[in-house]
Amino acid sequence: MLQTTTKPPLTIRLCQPRGFCAGVDRAIQIVVLALKKYGAPVYVRHEIVHNRYVVEGLQSLGAVFIEELSEIPPEHRQSPVVFSAHGVPKSVPADAQARNLFYLDATCPLVSKVHKQAMRHQRLGRHVLLIGHAGHPEVIGTMGQLPDGAVTLIETEADAAKLAPADPQALGFVTQTTLSVEDTAGIIRALQDRFPQLHAPAAESICYATTNRQEAVKETAAGADLYLIVGAPNSSNSRRLVEVAERAGASMSLLVQRAAEIPWNDIAGISTLGLSAGASAPEIIVDEIIDAFRQRFDVTIDLAITATETEDFPVMRVLRDVELTRADMAFVNGAA
Repeated sequence: MLQTTTKPPLTIRLCQPRGFCAGVDRAIQIVVLALKKYGAPVYVRHEIVHNRYVVEGLQSLGAVFIEELSEIPPEHRQSPVVFSAHGVPKSVPADAQARNLFYLDATCPLVSKVHKQAMRHQRLGRHVLLIGHAGHPEVIGTMGQLPDGAVTLIETEADAAKLAPADPQALGFVTQTTLSVEDTAGIIRALQDRFPQLHAPAAESICYATTNRQEAVKETAAGADLYLIVGAPNSSNSRRLVEVAERAGASMSLLVQRAAEIPWNDIAGISTLGLSAGASAPEIIVDEIIDAFRQRFDVTIDLAITATETEDFPVMRVLRDVELTRADMAFVNGAA
């Protein structure tokens, strides 16, 4: 008589919202539509979003990823080049124009809003303080909207404590869109304590998707034996979710790109799993990870809905005559 092995029970607290935000979805659509309209190759400056799976999927369709516009060969100067969702310094489109390149700017509209807020501060005579992480493409792009010396990067409360501006009465701040809400609030408080005249941006800089995903993780972390965040190591918003889960009570929190990265031998005894995905992580990977757990556990899905997102950012007008089908996006969204 055959013996059947009973799988241990596992409850997966699946966050909603999770995964792609409207800005990421729009950026990927821009590359897909450009490939459909103009054919391969379509060049993309920097990773369109911080996710290797997405990048490789677009490469398979004919996208070519570069770091500098000088990498585009002369025979492909008529091919489109797409700027990533993180935004670029003003010098990049200027360089594209000087090279007579046709470019499509896929900068997230919420990142563009931060650019405008920074420029407004400067127009009103304020020195701009940018709260963010050094070297992140979004930070490079935001600082590159203004002349050298017009922006000071603040990464920590310690940076806020040692700041010595020329005019303490004329300061304005903006933030990177993908930061930890709690960490950023601490830095802003530290700046306001020292500089009571500090001017806030006209609207919140941290984007809705970052805030919503952090709140969802915060509400579902307590009592989780393990919290998995699907995302890339260079994804700022995904890494912040790992930190939020640990602070909010998860016994352990890990960032994984694929199911193959899950340390199965170390988590055999878990009974409650939290699961979310950063704003640049495709839903098809979330499905892959749930399937991997189903192979090893008797899974019950507990869908934790903490917000409903209805934002939709349209692509630029030049691409709106191209039909985008479900099949076009199946490589990231799955076939369903």
